[in-house]
Amino acid sequence: MSPSPSEPASGSPGVSSSPTDGLRFAFGTLTVLPVTVHRWDRAAARAGMLSAPVAGLVIGLSSAALSCVLLLLGAGPLLAATAGVAVPAVLTRGLHLDGLADTADGLGSGRPAEDALRIMKQSDIGPFGVITLVFVLIGQVAALAQAYGDSWARGAVAAVVSATVARAALTLASRAGVPPARPEGLGAAVAGAVPWRGALLVAVAVAVASVAAGALLGSYGAVRTVVAAGCALGAAELLLRHCVRRFGGVTGDVFGALEETALTVALVLLALG
Repeated sequence: MSPSPSEPASGSPGVSSSPTDGLRFAFGTLTVLPVTVHRWDRAAARAGMLSAPVAGLVIGLSSAALSCVLLLLGAGPLLAATAGVAVPAVLTRGLHLDGLADTADGLGSGRPAEDALRIMKQSDIGPFGVITLVFVLIGQVAALAQAYGDSWARGAVAAVVSATVARAALTLASRAGVPPARPEGLGAAVAGAVPWRGALLVAVAVAVASVAAGALLGSYGAVRTVVAAGCALGAAELLLRHCVRRFGGVTGDVFGALEETALTVALVLLALG
């Protein structure tokens, strides 16, 4: 079993991490795929968060594959979209959705940082979390259904691009200068682990890849995807800054909220036009 983020990091902080360590960290923390994380030190965390969009790409491809199979079997766009939204939830064991709900409860409580963090750590979900989950999931399904209703290709591109961009938001949130709100947990393990230049390079690479994917649908598709990617990352950045002000830093729940926020914004914009 892999060590948990709250356990002492293994390895020396000064030892560089291999690409394999980074991919293991990314898939081991951001998905439920059977990947063993051997290292929890800062080098592995840095490589892992730089590799986060790769995990998003796999999740997006899996979502698009199931939706397209259902469409091939005669399902309608709504059913295909519902399955497409369910895939990321299953492949992450709902952790990002849970983080979104907990963050909504913490922000909605209006309490001081310490009390808000305590509310977020509780196992139950409050009214703010429930309301946020309902509207976010409805929005995701509606947007993806509209995209699949236009064409299979457009729906598949929306699923893949949104999932990849959403994980790029996690890379940016792990950049140097973003503090953890707690001394333990995944937030503390990855907060500030990624250099600014590395985070920006990943964001640019994801934006370029999004343009390439959108170009498969024509010139307007290319413009639409890069706008969606930019707005999704911008929305996640605004939420990140608000959470840092309110909680004093980031937590694993905040990372989940950032991912779901970027995913939803990207899907909605990719469905327009």
